[in-house]
Amino acid sequence: MITNTADVREGDVLESEIVIVGAGAAGIPMALDFAEAGFSVLLLESGESDQSDDMQALYSGTVTDRALHNPPETYRQRRLGGTTAIWGGRCVPFDPIDFEQRPYVNFSGWPITSDQLTPYYQRANDWLEAGISDYDARTALAPGTPEQILGLESERIHTNSLERFSRPTNLFIRYKRRLELQVGLRVVSGANCTGIRLTEQGETVDRLDFQTMTGKRFSVKGGTYILSVGGIETARLLLASNDIHPEGVGNKHDVVGRYYQCHIAGNVGKLTFSGPIESIHHGYDISPEGIYCRRRIMLNEEEQRRLKVNNVALRLHFPKIIDPSHKNGVLSSLYIMRWFIRYEYAVRLKDGNEQGILHYLKHIINILSTPFDTLTFAFNWVRKRNLASRKFPSVILTNKSNLFSLEVHGEQEPNPESRITLIDETDALDMPKINIDWRYTQQDISSVRKTMQVFADELERAGVGKLEIDDESFEAELMRFGAYGGHHIGTARMGADPETSVVNENCQVHGLNNLYIASSAVFPTSSQANPTLTLLALGLRLVNHITLNSKSTHQKQRHSA
Repeated sequence: MITNTADVREGDVLESEIVIVGAGAAGIPMALDFAEAGFSVLLLESGESDQSDDMQALYSGTVTDRALHNPPETYRQRRLGGTTAIWGGRCVPFDPIDFEQRPYVNFSGWPITSDQLTPYYQRANDWLEAGISDYDARTALAPGTPEQILGLESERIHTNSLERFSRPTNLFIRYKRRLELQVGLRVVSGANCTGIRLTEQGETVDRLDFQTMTGKRFSVKGGTYILSVGGIETARLLLASNDIHPEGVGNKHDVVGRYYQCHIAGNVGKLTFSGPIESIHHGYDISPEGIYCRRRIMLNEEEQRRLKVNNVALRLHFPKIIDPSHKNGVLSSLYIMRWFIRYEYAVRLKDGNEQGILHYLKHIINILSTPFDTLTFAFNWVRKRNLASRKFPSVILTNKSNLFSLEVHGEQEPNPESRITLIDETDALDMPKINIDWRYTQQDISSVRKTMQVFADELERAGVGKLEIDDESFEAELMRFGAYGGHHIGTARMGADPETSVVNENCQVHGLNNLYIASSAVFPTSSQANPTLTLLALGLRLVNHITLNSKSTHQKQRHSA
């Protein structure tokens, strides 16, 4: 059943066995799974199905360095479906090395292994409509699919790691009918969680407080509470709930909000292949089950350990769109139209440096010089992206020059000084706003540099190409647009030691017997992968853990009776 707070009265107390805050990538599948397992479930979301400026404004706050991080109200979506309403659909699992305690990556190591999460990846793929959980091009793609770089064979790098793409699936739209019909499940929209209220002893959640945009207040009581509100909002809610513990819920050791990670992402290097254009296959493949897939370039795990570097993925990318010297009408069209493209996709088309009229004139000349290419691209984009149920993931152009840049997606080293904190300013619900102080380390930069150097060495050894890297401008170019804005990770990290983490291996907040967190906030490290698939897999693992514990408790009670 789907309702909103118009059906709730001032001062009401709603009750349910399972209470989930946040109807996004993890919240919706978890709620349905719990209800199918026989629990009564309340799933509460602050927004409705459409984006609301008033709701988005509740995410506003400050940023210590605007050159490094986007405003906090961008990328995130305070609505039913969460950020799956606007995401690009990229699905990538974490690698086994990501879960290891690596001596060369400070504060690394998960309290669970890769093998403990692997069983949940297939179901996560199913929910996100990303096909089978096979991310190796050698087995996932049809026989005869061209190699990414013909002639490149290496024991140090591999080019068969895949990323798969969802439709992209808006989980609320896709599963709305199931949410309406599922017995034991009630979805309540328009409900903004404003506080986690503990018992006087401070070891149990007694209730959650909620408020509507019209000022109506009510509470929710349950047996188990799960926060699934994202990496930034999780920190804000825990820190702001400070009536019993002045430092905030789960924050006895000042860990909440710290270790904030995104990803290191940028376009760097000049890559020239020496063979024929047909020897490079840099676009999307379609798997036998109809899923768009794309290959990346990565160091083998043994090479990562030997070089002591973070996990980094590289993708073949067209030359910089901003620079009109590429002489490509399609790229110039995207640049000229950047002010009309949604923020999440246009941000990297906006250089930040004021450009003169000559710069724009060169882009216009590119468009006029290749009108057929530009019109053909526009037609195919409308057909394969705007009108298709499974959308073409991104702009991929036929490369007529064998000249590329490298698109980087790199893991960050966890840093306790990179953090989310509360500020004195409050929002429309009288909740304290947040400040984002995102930082990167030289380990992050050197890891990308060393990874690219290995790729350059292997290209030269195989005689298939040349990668040029400008050491003097490398860091500035890589960090030109700062953090990759949509991935908010690590602010309530998972660990065995309460002094250095917020939740245990089962996502349960240390010191509280009925509060769990299901979001990328609990990731100790960020990997090279987008977080959505893994946060959903962790959420499904949490459902299994709570369900098994509940059955065990009931069996013990029946036995003792």
